[in-house]
Amino acid sequence: MIFGSQTGERFLDAVTAFETAVRGQDPDGAERAFQQLHRSLGEAGPQETAQAAPRLAALLPEVPPGPRGVVAVIVGACVERGADPRPCAPYVFVELAETLAEIGEFCERWQETGGGDHPHPDDSDAHPALFERVGPEAALAWLSLPQFEMACLALLNDPGVRTALDSSLRARLVRAVTTVEETTGHPFKCLKYALLVLDDEPLVVLHRPSGTGYRMRMSGIGDNFQLHTLLADLLVGGGHVPGHAPSPQEVAVCRDAPGQVHTVGSFNLMTPGGEWVWNEGTPADIPVVDGVRLLVLDPPAYERSWPSGRFFPNMTGDLVLERVLDEAETRYWLGGCVPAT
Repeated sequence: MIFGSQTGERFLDAVTAFETAVRGQDPDGAERAFQQLHRSLGEAGPQETAQAAPRLAALLPEVPPGPRGVVAVIVGACVERGADPRPCAPYVFVELAETLAEIGEFCERWQETGGGDHPHPDDSDAHPALFERVGPEAALAWLSLPQFEMACLALLNDPGVRTALDSSLRARLVRAVTTVEETTGHPFKCLKYALLVLDDEPLVVLHRPSGTGYRMRMSGIGDNFQLHTLLADLLVGGGHVPGHAPSPQEVAVCRDAPGQVHTVGSFNLMTPGGEWVWNEGTPADIPVVDGVRLLVLDPPAYERSWPSGRFFPNMTGDLVLERVLDEAETRYWLGGCVPAT
């Protein structure tokens, strides 16, 4: 216990030294403390990481662009070891927003200087030419985006962080990430999908073949593969509609159990307008009608199978059947849907 306490204290000492050097504008001292942060993080216990995470997060606006993304990753690592993510999240999301704004400048300069394929942010061979071509701040923003993605994923695994995230900021971040993906051709799918996760979200589900409807509520579901399996569990496994009922193991890995289990699809997921809701997408793709997301289930066009599980392995997913709609309610909702083809 004494050894664990001493090694953990070295991590907190490095945090204090880093804070002092950054705020005192001491680059050499900040570099030494930064290296010590790396070396001592693995020794830190829960008490040390719990203290360090909010301090490092609050320091982010003052950290130079180079190490800023790595410090955000360290904050995320502390959260994964049990630190409270909620006081950390506002700082990390603000820095993500500023990084994405800088990447907009990076894309403009890239185009102005000849265009072509954008380098992958993890391609270290491209770094020297990149700095020369677009300038250090724009280059560092581009190179740090994968680091901010990692940090944000660690934070967004927590439902309290997701529900506290301002809706306008969330929408702005999603738009910015989408623009970066479309402009550069490099996907940041995990970041985008995590920002799109819905919590305590009402959902009306219409099973068209049986003419039945259901009021549900979903939280923490990363993609529609996960949603599909949970729908089949509630509706087929619950005896409401015919089809393939997932096994308990298939359902468990879509809620909170580790791993993946092979499953077979039971439905075609459709919008009320007759368009497919792809399994590869997210529940945020389901359109809102009269203030609630409305999903139509048709028979599967062909047999589809996939490894069921959670898109975000550390995020608990949940889908609850609140009640079965009566015939009048179901007719009302189905009356606004495009007929099956």
